[in-house]
Amino acid sequence: MLSSELVIAIAIAYVGLLFLIAYVSDRRARRGKAGFLNSPFVYTLAISVYCTSWTFYGAVGSAARSGLEYLAIYLGPTIVFIGWWFILRRLVRISHNQRITSIADLLSARFGKSSRLAVLITIIAVIGIAPYIALQLKAVTSSIQAIAGVGEFPGRTLRGIDEVGLALAVAAGMALFTILFGTRNVDAKEQHLGVVAAIAFEAIVKLAALVATGIFVVYVGGGLEAIFSRAEAAGLDIYSIGTFDDRWIAMNVLSAAAILCLPRQFQITIVENSDENHLRTASWAFPGYLLLMSLFTLPIALFGLTSMPAGANPDMFVLTVPLASGQEGLALFSFIGGFSSATSMIIVESIALSIMVSNHIVMPLMLRFTQGRGIGRGQGVSSLLLNSRRFSIALILGLGFLYFYFTRNSNALAPIGLISFCGVAQFLPSIIAALFWREATLKAATAAVAVGFVVWAWSSFMPSFAGSSVVVADIMAHGPWGLTWLRPEALFGLAGIDPLVNVVFWSLFLNTATLVVVSLLTSPSALERVQAALFIDLFRPSTAGSPSVIRGSATARDLRFVAERVFGPARAYALFAGVPAVPPPQFIDRLERELAGSIGAASAHVMLSKVVSGDAISIEEVFEMAGETRQAIEYSQELERTSEELRSTAAQLESANLKLRELDGQKDEFLSQVSHEVRTPMASIRSFSEILLDDDLSDAQRRRFVSTIHQESLRLTKLLDEILDLSALERGERPWDNVRIDAEAALDRAIEVCAPLAQRRHMHIVVGPRAGSAIVEGDTDRLCQVLINLIVNAIKYNDADTPVVEVRSEVIDGSFVVEISDNGPGIPANEAQAIFDMFTRGEHGRSDATPGAGLGLAISRKIITRMSGALELVPRDTRGARFRVTLPAC
Repeated sequence: MLSSELVIAIAIAYVGLLFLIAYVSDRRARRGKAGFLNSPFVYTLAISVYCTSWTFYGAVGSAARSGLEYLAIYLGPTIVFIGWWFILRRLVRISHNQRITSIADLLSARFGKSSRLAVLITIIAVIGIAPYIALQLKAVTSSIQAIAGVGEFPGRTLRGIDEVGLALAVAAGMALFTILFGTRNVDAKEQHLGVVAAIAFEAIVKLAALVATGIFVVYVGGGLEAIFSRAEAAGLDIYSIGTFDDRWIAMNVLSAAAILCLPRQFQITIVENSDENHLRTASWAFPGYLLLMSLFTLPIALFGLTSMPAGANPDMFVLTVPLASGQEGLALFSFIGGFSSATSMIIVESIALSIMVSNHIVMPLMLRFTQGRGIGRGQGVSSLLLNSRRFSIALILGLGFLYFYFTRNSNALAPIGLISFCGVAQFLPSIIAALFWREATLKAATAAVAVGFVVWAWSSFMPSFAGSSVVVADIMAHGPWGLTWLRPEALFGLAGIDPLVNVVFWSLFLNTATLVVVSLLTSPSALERVQAALFIDLFRPSTAGSPSVIRGSATARDLRFVAERVFGPARAYALFAGVPAVPPPQFIDRLERELAGSIGAASAHVMLSKVVSGDAISIEEVFEMAGETRQAIEYSQELERTSEELRSTAAQLESANLKLRELDGQKDEFLSQVSHEVRTPMASIRSFSEILLDDDLSDAQRRRFVSTIHQESLRLTKLLDEILDLSALERGERPWDNVRIDAEAALDRAIEVCAPLAQRRHMHIVVGPRAGSAIVEGDTDRLCQVLINLIVNAIKYNDADTPVVEVRSEVIDGSFVVEISDNGPGIPANEAQAIFDMFTRGEHGRSDATPGAGLGLAISRKIITRMSGALELVPRDTRGARFRVTLPAC
């Protein structure tokens, strides 16, 4: 049996091990031997500080009470890290550039380096995290009681140590450890590699413990199928519990906001990041870690519900299930895992909050009280900062303990965690605006955060004291002064929904609405606009290394005096090495960023303003002049754009004019060709008509002349038909629907039509290899027209002694190909392209060939193009011409 002394001794020994890991890692880092401590996997393991005792113990309890609802706590962070490119990358880059040390510092720097906004954010963060620290204290005390004290196993005692005393001892121990290794350096931006190493080790321990417990439960339970079957037999509706409703959505929103807004997550993910590329690894490794942490949650919950005594605390199933099976060693390992989850959260959260308190509350107060009396000598500032951070850690853990004391009768861990999640979520709208909305203002951000905090404090924080306060219980039931529409869990009369959904909706809605409305009604100051440009134009090369403000003059001696106050003589000497007596503005800006890494952006700005003076132009005057200059530049740029558009328009008009001239020339040439072609048959008709008017003609002569007139009339009619046909094809006035046709049948028909002409000219049409069957998209009559034209041309212009026309077809690579060849004079290379132009005829051929208008090939190419095919003249080595028709086969 595990004794209370053994359990507490092991917990103390474990803390000592963490102390040793942190100490050794810190020394290695100081000697420049950080090595693996700067690896992306240690960074990712440190981010798992998100998995506190809530996820170790409370997730099982949540699954036992609400089914799959617990998954929402993992899905929100998973989405944020998978989409790291959009928000996390920006935050890390800004943190590196601006030496950001906390969420308060981030929003303060963005909104004009405002001390008031930083103070507000810090106060809200301290109050909002108190329930979360209380949750860890409750989880640790409950786990110690479960494994070695009271609870489901009567007969075990803690020998006079009650729950409150145990929680106080745990808080004191965590405060001591955090002070020893979290406040050794004044530079808040400097990495706490010792603490990070300890947190990464704890991440491995808690994951191994939870997975080991899960494997044990599955083994003892006879497998997953047996566990789920017993749960169904016990009446647990495992398939419907935890429906994906409005509460599910609210929890996803809160968990996604928490991974960005929790001070400890900002500290580890953003401030402790040494390489932006580590986010690439974390984008898949951290969701993978969350998956492993949640893998056995539901099986442990279902097994506990079906095997543990009635009334057993589901939050402690991870411990009590192994104990009930006699596995005290595994139970002890699980206790250490849960203890790791709680201690890692308390340590990092306390460090992050203490930096915020010292930088944004203590430091501004010191600067105000020393105004007009100098700022002292020596390392007073650094000592004050370190001492204030140590005091802040004790104060923060003390507030967490007080919240635990007043709410210790709460039965579940998860609701306590959601209170803190909702509290820090009030920073999210302002963070998003800081990163992406240039017009967001300081007044708007301050008002928005304040409104969200008030709604959260009324609807979520205050109700948690209902069990220990009669006044709060009365307000919860009836509202203040009987105003039921102001009841905290049914705010503005929105009753009938889950209290968590109520507070999430109203707090974030009013927060965001205030931010938008006030930003539209107010204007940012000059410094706000400067900082907005640095944040929003973060990835533009022009913003790299630009000073955030326009500086006056200051001597190196005065500036070094300030630096020594904060950094000490050694570091100040190194920082000012090679700096001239009157430093340039870039150095002053760099010094402010260095100071911001220790005392925050707002305090650094105020401290430097005490020594940077002279005949500097005020920032407002600079912006006024810059505004006028910018207007002139914009006007000049607008004129340049207009001139460029006019030049472009003139060039387009010139091009269009040239094209019109070309078309006009083509039109004149076309009319000339048409008139020439029409004039020839008309002249013949007129001449023979005049001859017929002479009465001295024989009947034979009259018949011959009438026959000639008839032939010329047919020729004229054909010419006009071809001209009209070509014109209609070019304008698309004779559309036809391409349908599936048999191209081989059209070719057979063309050969049949042309055979008599070939016989009259004593020619032979040789039919070569055929495709057999080929289906194409087209029009049968039009395709037949093209093929007849090609075969007729081959017959008409063939002057060989033994004239031959060859026709063949085949299907090649999905295309139907027809080739029509002859052994006539062929077509010279210089006429190969012109042959398809209008009114172009071959100059060689049989002397008895009836001349055409030269439109046949032009019409044929238009027709084949309309069928998505091609008509071309194929070069050949032998005598004659070869035309090829290619159509896509179906």
